[in-house]
Amino acid sequence: MKTIIWIRNFSGLISFCLFILFVIIFLYLSHTNSQTILLLGLFFLLNIFLLFLNRKARSIELQEIRNLIRKIRLNEYKDSIDISLSKNLQDLEEEIKAMFNRTQSDIQNLKKLEQVRTEFLGNVSHELRTPIFSIQGYIETLLDGALGDTKVNRAFLQKAINHTLNLNNLLNDLIDISMIESGQMKMSFRFFNIHEFLKSVESEFRASAENKNLVFSLHSPNPKLDLYGDKQRLKQVMSNLVTNSIKYTESGSVEIGVIEEGSFGKIYVKDTGLGIPSSDIARIFERFYRIERDRSREMGGSGLGLAIVKHIIEAHESKIEVKSQLGTGSEFIFRLKK
Repeated sequence: MKTIIWIRNFSGLISFCLFILFVIIFLYLSHTNSQTILLLGLFFLLNIFLLFLNRKARSIELQEIRNLIRKIRLNEYKDSIDISLSKNLQDLEEEIKAMFNRTQSDIQNLKKLEQVRTEFLGNVSHELRTPIFSIQGYIETLLDGALGDTKVNRAFLQKAINHTLNLNNLLNDLIDISMIESGQMKMSFRFFNIHEFLKSVESEFRASAENKNLVFSLHSPNPKLDLYGDKQRLKQVMSNLVTNSIKYTESGSVEIGVIEEGSFGKIYVKDTGLGIPSSDIARIFERFYRIERDRSREMGGSGLGLAIVKHIIEAHESKIEVKSQLGTGSEFIFRLKK
């Protein structure tokens, strides 16, 4: 096979040399017609032979390519390094290897996406089931006779209401995370006054903090500072962060503020709450990840709030940072352009 392919590769040069040889002999022996005809016949026979070799070599190469494609289709190759063609097909071999690597990468990504989708659906089912079963249990208890018991009926109804609120929050967060990850959540960027923005956050959450006897403060030394971002989505970010700070702070304080850093404004939410274990900090922005699952669910957390925060901040070409110490408190930080 190698001999045939070698001859095929040089068939053009051989044909050219034979043609020159034929012309020389023809000119030398032009006076003898029979010799000329014989040489002409030999020349054409040699060219036909070379054409046959060329087609034979092409057929061998095509069969080699077919075999390679069949092996790839049957998943007989685990790595592109195992793919090999003859020297004459090196360029094609490199292209097939590149295609193989891209395909393997796509397959791995699809498997990861399928795993994420399966886990997400499992988490959603579990998160929805918990409040629904709780509401169902409270209502059934009331219908079974507790409705007339003034010691428990209002308490059970209040618990049922709390679970419906948690369920509503979860559904809203699911809609938001779905829109963000599908690219359907549109952002509206513009400059806005960060001092007025933080004052509105302070006004909204001051009562919640004071109900827990927490000191709620605002640090915003420059009342004329303008930052660039989507005000509505950033309000969602701050609401999630402040809600968490108040929720997980039993005593002490919660502070929100902004500090100028060069061409950026550093916005922070700081508390003296429970803090986050160092082993959990890297995972708190994952969907449905909770440090204390049962307690978080009891307190109304959907498990999606920080994932939404991360996506919105990254859409602002920034990142959310966390500083936390267990038993001391936490601080969440992000930066916006001035």
